[in-house]
Amino acid sequence: MRIAGIAGALLMGGLNVASSQVLTSNLDQPALYTYCQQFQTLYTQIREQRIQPDSARMRFSAIMRGLQVRFQSMESYRVDSLQRDSLRRSGRYFAFPLRGYSTNAIGGTHGEGFRSKGFNLFDYNAKGSHPAQDIFVVDRNQDGIDDRTGQPIDILAMSSGLVVGIETGWKPGSDYRGGNWIWVYDPNLHGLFYYAHNNQVDVAPGQWVQSGQKIGEMGRTGFNAYKTRSPTHLHLMYLQIQPDGLPQPLNTYPWLLTAKTVK
Repeated sequence: MRIAGIAGALLMGGLNVASSQVLTSNLDQPALYTYCQQFQTLYTQIREQRIQPDSARMRFSAIMRGLQVRFQSMESYRVDSLQRDSLRRSGRYFAFPLRGYSTNAIGGTHGEGFRSKGFNLFDYNAKGSHPAQDIFVVDRNQDGIDDRTGQPIDILAMSSGLVVGIETGWKPGSDYRGGNWIWVYDPNLHGLFYYAHNNQVDVAPGQWVQSGQKIGEMGRTGFNAYKTRSPTHLHLMYLQIQPDGLPQPLNTYPWLLTAKTVK
């Protein structure tokens, strides 16, 4: 089995961290970086309700299919369905996404917080679903600092992939639900990881990240996460891209149970 390990410089020339409002360009891989720009723009338009769901669906499908073709042109990323299933079952592939924490931090008792019914990525008004796992930290005074260590909690990439979108400009009072978020595309799995409610984002669109690499710091950003009734947590979602290029939420709970913990 081939598990890709291409360095970020080979992909995007090592971009500097940028905000979600300003995207730097790079001519080393213009075609690949264009998909990051397109994804960033599309997701922002969906959140701000400046695009109709049907149009958003078509554009999303085109971006995901384009990314898949782009990576499949690299021999290291030609992963078939059997290899992909094997990777998802492997405890060696995933890193637990919070430094210093393990499975006992996952909300609920058996990952029952995952509810995908009613999920619609393309309609920002769609509510009621929770196609994700929330991972809670020890932060009784809700300052975003780990009560045990007195330090911020690092958010780690669960698998290696390409950062395709970020948000860094969330402010208290905003009704945007995800706060400061990060989207990472995993070409081996052909899926998207979404990390939400961050206080700090340490990556930029177009940047390649390795499994277990720090991508941000824990926060309480987002309309609901900012409220005092909400314990400090990471909102982790994974969307498996289907043959038609559209997303289907998958429960990451089994992956989290076998993921490598990072101290």
